[in-house]
Amino acid sequence: MEKKNIMLVPIDFSEMSLNALNHAAQVAKHFNNDLVLLSILEEDFLSNIFSFSKNETKDNLAKEALMSRLKEKAAEVKAKYGIDCKIDVRSGKIYKTIIETAEEFGCDCVIMGTHGASGAERVIGSNASRTISYSTMPVIVVKTDKNPNAYKNIVFPLDLSKESKQKMKWAIHLSKAYQSTIHVLTYSVSDEFLNNKLMANLKQIQNILDENGVEHIVTILEDDNDFARKTLEFAELKMADLIMIMTQQESDKSIREYIIETYAQQIVNDSGNVPIFCVNPHYEMFKSEFII
Repeated sequence: MEKKNIMLVPIDFSEMSLNALNHAAQVAKHFNNDLVLLSILEEDFLSNIFSFSKNETKDNLAKEALMSRLKEKAAEVKAKYGIDCKIDVRSGKIYKTIIETAEEFGCDCVIMGTHGASGAERVIGSNASRTISYSTMPVIVVKTDKNPNAYKNIVFPLDLSKESKQKMKWAIHLSKAYQSTIHVLTYSVSDEFLNNKLMANLKQIQNILDENGVEHIVTILEDDNDFARKTLEFAELKMADLIMIMTQQESDKSIREYIIETYAQQIVNDSGNVPIFCVNPHYEMFKSEFII
């Protein structure tokens, strides 16, 4: 019997996390996947709400309450979408717990809500940023309850980095499943050597898409000035259903505990209604059979 793929959805019962759950349920239905619904008690949460130091009794009481709410959500998803949901409640640091749980359950991706770019909480604070940076599997960030019945138009930004092409595998899986059009977006640069390298990358991407029978359209911008902003404007113009990005480059390893790469962070922060498919460039760590 073929193993079903599994997606993890962190839920704190905020509107944003419930939007992510609805999004995940519709994607799971399309692919006949299962879901894991995870709620996390932050390390300082119990001491704050009880005004006492944490103890096992209070910890269990809070976990039971969350488990009850998760059971209700799992039942709703099953009734509406026919999707089976496992549920789990854990204590710990949010981003570490998300990643550890996803790996333990053998999940193929994480789908989580984000609050956008208001105030100091740029990407659900540091939790989402760190989840995206450390995850060994793709993370899809969702802001709204926009209907994701189909990823028909996928924006695929391509830059000079060797990591940029590592999104290809996921793009092909999605495009075949949804009969999508891949909008490859890149730019020309004034340096002739670098521009030739970029165009060679582009040609390789086109050949791979052609070999896999994936419909695609290439757009080349005149320069790379503010590529993030132009990517978002392009996605809005094309009424994109998904933007696929690399979250960082190899050079960021030493500081990735604190930030995701600038281009990626701007895309995630300011993406409007478009879900963002984030791929960490440490490719050897990915699951070889990933299909969402």
